[in-house]
Amino acid sequence: MVTREIAQLKKEKKDTVSKINEMQGINNRIKEIDEKIREYKSKINEIMLSIPNIPSEMTPVGKDENDNPVLRVVGEPREFTFTPKPHWEIGEALDILDFERGAKIAGQGFTVYKGMGAKLERALINFMLDVHTDQGYLEVFPPVLINEKAMTGTGQLPKFKDDMYVCSADGYYLAPTAEVPVTNLFMDEYMENLPVFLTAYTACFRREAGKHGQDTRGIIRQHQFNKVELVKFVKPETSYEELEKLTLDAEEILKLLKIPYRVVSLCTGDLGFSAAKTYDIEVWVPAQKKYREISSCSNFENFQARRANIRFRTPEGPQFVHTLNGSGLAVGRTVVAILENYQREDGSVEIPEVLRPYLGGAKEISKI
Repeated sequence: MVTREIAQLKKEKKDTVSKINEMQGINNRIKEIDEKIREYKSKINEIMLSIPNIPSEMTPVGKDENDNPVLRVVGEPREFTFTPKPHWEIGEALDILDFERGAKIAGQGFTVYKGMGAKLERALINFMLDVHTDQGYLEVFPPVLINEKAMTGTGQLPKFKDDMYVCSADGYYLAPTAEVPVTNLFMDEYMENLPVFLTAYTACFRREAGKHGQDTRGIIRQHQFNKVELVKFVKPETSYEELEKLTLDAEEILKLLKIPYRVVSLCTGDLGFSAAKTYDIEVWVPAQKKYREISSCSNFENFQARRANIRFRTPEGPQFVHTLNGSGLAVGRTVVAILENYQREDGSVEIPEVLRPYLGGAKEISKI
């Protein structure tokens, strides 16, 4: 409107200064309003990204881990004729775990695997990947340096920023789990062929902020650890059936290793930020005389897919996929379970039969 008025004034050879000033004032005001809108949109987005997923109706209601119902117990804890040692004592005595040198080169929460310890870690990774590919998962080997958009897509950011290692010069984050890069493989895409099942091994990195004093000895809680992950992309109507199958696929590792474990269903008070329903697989740790988590298997429904914009086409229009994942398994904690459950009174450790082909036929780990 003002532009037309200025054009008319010029045509009539009249003064246009006041109108030009008026137009500049309007432009400046528009810029101010646009900036405010961007600021409010950013704040709204930040608030929305901080809202957790809605628990499934199938998730039990409870306050904390004490309210998690046990669904099944598989295998009987071994009856020892001697007092079982903790894994760190076994590992140091066999010279396969070096905590002192790990701390020297990196700090507390880092471990050097040596000799048969390193071979056992590598054997477990290959064994787990072989089992899961036989179950129908496609193996992928993704980057472990992740950008902010991908970390936001799976729900790690912004809530868990303090738990992440960040390369501030480049804006990359070290992956806390293979879930992040593998799920984001399909970020901003339409998936044409569902379901898709993927498995991946990666090193994982966590600061474990606020957890000082927990599991300070041994390799149960580390800043750097290896993990094999299972990730599924499925249609909404099959996601809970697929959660049951994924959990059984992860359990198969412990069944083949013949290590006792149990499965619990996380209650609402213990549920993770992004999950709608979660099963924890907990392995028996003899020295602690209790079960410890070795895998979490979760259905996120469309929570991650909305954040990462992962969709599929239907006759009714685009829909968000459902994503699921679970550890298959945490490798270091599996080492813990083997060392403690298969230890002998003389200090040696029997190698589970299913792992022997991966270790050149070796039947035990003993002091050289």
